[in-house]
Amino acid sequence: MVEISDVAALGLKVGVVKEVSEHPNADRLYVLKVDLGDENRQLVAGLRQAYSDPDQLLNKRIVVVTNLKPAVLRGIESQGMLLAASADGKVCVLQPDCEMPAGSEVR
Repeated sequence: MVEISDVAALGLKVGVVKEVSEHPNADRLYVLKVDLGDENRQLVAGLRQAYSDPDQLLNKRIVVVTNLKPAVLRGIESQGMLLAASADGKVCVLQPDCEMPAGSEVR
């Protein structure tokens, strides 16, 4: 069990996916450019099996963890993490159920 302060420490924001490309060194990864309102970030995410066409992710509003330390995945820096759910081999990117502006805080 975690304390509420642990959850509150996560920097969660709504982002809008502006570009999606296949990772040049990994069959399962995409490189996404995400608008977070006051800044743009690059994310590397293992979504290629769930979203075979990159256009399926384009312009989606997603939830991004913005206060993670950057990580290099197969040679490309990821500046955050998107939230997704998975069950029985299916993966689904989490999205707000209404059109919130990029950069909106998730609480």
